[in-house]
Amino acid sequence: MSTIEEEIKKRILVLDGAMGTMIQQYNFSEEDYRGEQFKDFHLSVKGNNDMLSLTQPEAIKEIHRKYLEAGADIIETNTFSGTTIAMADYEMEDFVYEINYQSAKIAKEAAQEFTAKNPNKPRFVAGSIGPTNRTASMSPDVNDPGYRAVTFNDLRVAYKQQAEALLDGGADLLLVETVFDTLNAKAALFAIEEIKEERNIDIPIMVSGTITDASGRTLSGQTAEAFLISVSHIPMLSVGFNCALGANQLTPHLEVLAQKSKIRISAHPNAGLPNAFGEYDETPDQMASQIKTYLDKRLVNIIGGCCGTTPAHIKAIADLVKDYKPRLVDGC
Repeated sequence: MSTIEEEIKKRILVLDGAMGTMIQQYNFSEEDYRGEQFKDFHLSVKGNNDMLSLTQPEAIKEIHRKYLEAGADIIETNTFSGTTIAMADYEMEDFVYEINYQSAKIAKEAAQEFTAKNPNKPRFVAGSIGPTNRTASMSPDVNDPGYRAVTFNDLRVAYKQQAEALLDGGADLLLVETVFDTLNAKAALFAIEEIKEERNIDIPIMVSGTITDASGRTLSGQTAEAFLISVSHIPMLSVGFNCALGANQLTPHLEVLAQKSKIRISAHPNAGLPNAFGEYDETPDQMASQIKTYLDKRLVNIIGGCCGTTPAHIKAIADLVKDYKPRLVDGC
């Protein structure tokens, strides 16, 4: 099977859509979340989507299959909150390795199933590494601006455990995503570099930031160009943006990356902006018509969807990109 580095030179790769949006459709109860393994757990766990890889593995695999069926080349593991730092909310830190390992294993099995059906379209698993619920460069307390709820080393240790488990479970690449604080991302990237050195392996890395609002900046205050510069010292498969904005609003920030970077670019925007109920109304056709702008301008090498997107959105995108060439990087 060819590698993702080989495939990304040939065509625009399609990333999958939202995991949370799909999980919501199952209407899982507290008991469903607990399953047999956690039936006597001492806290409520409803809403802890990552643990469903342990208690509802068939549902998670079914979601992966739906995205693969829609045409996704890359599927993300169900591990957005899979660090000890984020899992502390549910007091489930002891299960972090198992959650990440099983999530990667489930995704890998689904990907291999589809690669076997069509070896000319190999499928890849991206280990999803979210930003955690803490920020290393800002204080959560307005009365104490020097206070930090987490240290760089705390993050490094947590991310290293997550990344090791994802790789052990079969992830082909790692996706450090929804970066709102670049210092958090740097801790993740530092941890991945440590693993590369210790295991003597190369790991393709995608880094995807998030522009939080119309200011055009990340939550920690960086512009698109500043974000790019701050992560460019690490060898990356791609750099890009996801979440927070719809496809239209994301366009100018992708243009900045394209102008300033020789790295391949990814984008997985939301299905528009949320309505008054926090729901996403943009249809697959509407989203695809906006993403056509990226393709006409040759801005991207990887394209997918974030909040509110479904297999129907990914199918519309996959059908669209077949007719377009990827953004050129160093002549290939």
